[in-house]
Amino acid sequence: MNMRTILHSDLNNFYASVECLLDPSLQGCPVVVCGKKEDRHGIVLAKNMIAKKAGVKTGMVLHEAERLCPGLKCVVAHHDLYLKYSRAVRRIYLEYTDQVEPFGIDEAWLDVTCSPKCEGDGVKIAEEIRKRVKEEIGLTVSIGVSFNKVFAKLGSDLKKPDAVSVISKENFKSIVWKLPASDLLYVGRATKEKLAKLNINTIGQLATYKKDILLNKLGKWGEVLQQYAKGQDVSPVRKYDEREELKSVGNSITFYRDIKNDDDVFALLILLSESVCSRMKRAGFRYASTVELYIISDKLERTLRQMHLSAPTNLSGDIADAAFKLFKKHFSWDKGIVRGLGVSVSGFTCEQQIAMDDMCGQREKKEKLEEAIENLRNRFGHDAVNRGIIYTDQHMLDIDIKGAPSSLSSEVATANPLQTAKY
Repeated sequence: MNMRTILHSDLNNFYASVECLLDPSLQGCPVVVCGKKEDRHGIVLAKNMIAKKAGVKTGMVLHEAERLCPGLKCVVAHHDLYLKYSRAVRRIYLEYTDQVEPFGIDEAWLDVTCSPKCEGDGVKIAEEIRKRVKEEIGLTVSIGVSFNKVFAKLGSDLKKPDAVSVISKENFKSIVWKLPASDLLYVGRATKEKLAKLNINTIGQLATYKKDILLNKLGKWGEVLQQYAKGQDVSPVRKYDEREELKSVGNSITFYRDIKNDDDVFALLILLSESVCSRMKRAGFRYASTVELYIISDKLERTLRQMHLSAPTNLSGDIADAAFKLFKKHFSWDKGIVRGLGVSVSGFTCEQQIAMDDMCGQREKKEKLEEAIENLRNRFGHDAVNRGIIYTDQHMLDIDIKGAPSSLSSEVATANPLQTAKY
């Protein structure tokens, strides 16, 4: 196989950069993009470089960010505008190759191995794209050029903003291997901790570690990560219009206040589960056999757990019950309070196993009831019918749970799973 030329392009401080582009008075000021102040006091969703240097971090509540950075300018997020600019930038990418694989709204991989532009020279193409995005769109990008997707992603992080970095077959050991293991794509907090217990702190240490021990401690995933560290990632860059098989459907929410008791948790899980069920059916799936729960605490600690159901289901009540069991098992209130929750389902099937409540017709009645509720909501709006538990807090009735961003995922989500209301 001929060596590939892969680019990873990352729009710098994307949300904040768009806001500064549209409002010149923000230029030169520390800027954060946040939710509405009445919704969780305005959580920081994004920040520009000036705010970042002052210590502002994504996920902070606004008053904390303002304390760290006097003179901070706060703007409310305009997701429709971010999508518009993201599409404009991707149109530039598509002039160089049809192999453009988005990685979130502000990042994308490009396979330019056979690009007729600049005769496939990755550095020339990257520099041309960087200049065009700046001149035609008004935003900046950092681009990594490499021979695989993982190292191209690493390359785009090396120099920010507005830069091109090259990681080649010849130089990757001197550049990549000295970086922290957590810089490697798909090494999250839990994996980082497991690697640290093995005294693996850099990518180079991961690359040269004994394979049998990695397999024993991390399973097959340990072997995959070691291949990434060695530069052996061979995953393809998908074509822009290529629809990958859907593997999970989910939704999440950051509530307007901290969640402090089981009743609030269960009410929100009901809302999320109803939304997930609706989306699952619209996506063409009949039943799901796995439920996954995502919890983020007030300390921004993230917990992700899943369970396999005794029988596949399409009932929101079953999904909520499973999610709540996961919550009770894996979260203790003495650890703190809850800031956000997410629910997703996977393991889709067209078949339904027969259980005891099926035999006496209970499941069929529940399915007909949920179908009737869905029909009423489609005709008269989501608020036409609500469960009694939702009326315990007026804000729950006001949540546009159906309109919140969904997670229709074909691969494991690894970055900022609770960015705005997205899971």
